Amino acid sequence: MAFGRVNPHFRLEDQGIEGLGDVYYNLMEPALIEAALKRDEGTLGKGGTFLVTTGKYTGRSPKDKHVVNTPDVADHIWWENNAEMSPEGFDALHADMLAHMKGKDYFVQDLVGGADPAYAINVRVVSELAWHNLFIRHLLRRPDRDALMDYVADFTIINCPSFKADPEKHDCRSDTVIALNFAKKTILIGGTEYAGENKKSVFTLLNYILPEKGVMPMHCSANHAKGNPVDTAIFFGLSGTGKTTLSADPSRVLIGDDEHGWSDRGTFNFEGGCYAKTINLSAEAEPEIYATCSMFGTVIENMVFDEETYDLDFKDSSLTENMRCAYPLEYISNASDTALGGHPKNIILLTCDAYGVLPPISRLTPAQAMYHFLSGFTSKTPGTERGVVEPLPTFSTCFGAPFMPRRPEAYGKLLQEKIAKHGATCWLVNTGWTGGAFGTGSRMPIRATRALLTAALDGSLNEAEFRKDPNFGFEVPVSVPGVADVLLDPRKTWADEGEYDAQAAKLVSMFSENFEQYLPHIDEDVKAAAIG
Repeated sequence: MAFGRVNPHFRLEDQGIEGLGDVYYNLMEPALIEAALKRDEGTLGKGGTFLVTTGKYTGRSPKDKHVVNTPDVADHIWWENNAEMSPEGFDALHADMLAHMKGKDYFVQDLVGGADPAYAINVRVVSELAWHNLFIRHLLRRPDRDALMDYVADFTIINCPSFKADPEKHDCRSDTVIALNFAKKTILIGGTEYAGENKKSVFTLLNYILPEKGVMPMHCSANHAKGNPVDTAIFFGLSGTGKTTLSADPSRVLIGDDEHGWSDRGTFNFEGGCYAKTINLSAEAEPEIYATCSMFGTVIENMVFDEETYDLDFKDSSLTENMRCAYPLEYISNASDTALGGHPKNIILLTCDAYGVLPPISRLTPAQAMYHFLSGFTSKTPGTERGVVEPLPTFSTCFGAPFMPRRPEAYGKLLQEKIAKHGATCWLVNTGWTGGAFGTGSRMPIRATRALLTAALDGSLNEAEFRKDPNFGFEVPVSVPGVADVLLDPRKTWADEGEYDAQAAKLVSMFSENFEQYLPHIDEDVKAAAIG
């Protein structure tokens, strides 16, 4: 039996998904929470939030993500970065998952990826868990209710956590699987309750589709000056580098916190909500995000709470460091109504340097920006992926390698072309360690980072005195109002400057060794910006 609003000519049966129990189409937040509570999927929290745990998996499973090798994509996929699945393996996986689903109730959301209708795609999400449907309803964009009667999906995601894959039969790595079949416009997710797999699958789709349309897909947050969308800033970075926190600046308008496109028309958000980390979240430092943790419908994922008062413990990471909240974009008071912006005036590359070597902010030439974009240096933070228990220095090209189906040069070239065409000032911002490496130093003070970004975005930082960094060659400000001068020179923050020099030399060597893979594919000016 079907319930809810849906195109009568586009039900699951029309997609070959038959024999299910009750199917609930496009339920709104109250009904989804009610269903999730009846099914004992979680707990009703303060303000009507929904508190859940995701069991074994509290982060993404990138090694279990596969792309199906079909003739239409075979020559375009970056296979060194994307695990291959055979069409036969996918077909067996699809058939077995549909058989597993028979007789069970499912929840369907008909949603949109992309705020610019010229580049948006319709994504139908079929969820075994009601709270997963609530989560993705927050994270993707919601069509008008009347539009649902004519809605037809471009891609379909089927998420069935109770299904366990068979690696031998399904051509995958383990009983957890995320399989993308571009030819059949279908994504299958099984064996994990971690909700982030839903949204990142859509991001991966757009990362494949949009470059052919001349659109640069970006793992970034974005905001613009109040009353002036032309003054747009984008913040590239992996999870844990500060994309959500730093873009939620109350003095600017938030376009989005994680995934965007840059077209000839400007910047646009892919999503309709935010998925923010809540570890050590405070009302003082991040009041807007903190407030969402007591708003109706916000999904609170893997957070410890008092079983009597339901107060959340933002410091208890016993479940995971990767505790999160998911909420619709409009819960942020300064969020954009359109989720659209202009061409970026400032491009910020966020890195979390666990070595304690990089300055808190540096100004980059376009060639240096390409070098650091392709390098994608940061530190994976605990919990974001399975097995990461302390900051792990890594190079994730384009600041989003796990979501990049194409070779990194495809995205790098697009960014290079758009910077050349529209102009932008590029900055490298380190939100990682200062005064020493992880275990010795301390995290960069967020107040200092905010002050530096404010100066960069309002243009005043360009008037500062700069020095040339001896290790990387970029420009570093000598003095910025509101920031201690010593913080701007990381060497001086170390107790032993000789140890800093040794650590810096080690990091320079790591950059050089990593970048050798891109040398055959890049322009001479970017090669000149490379180290070594």
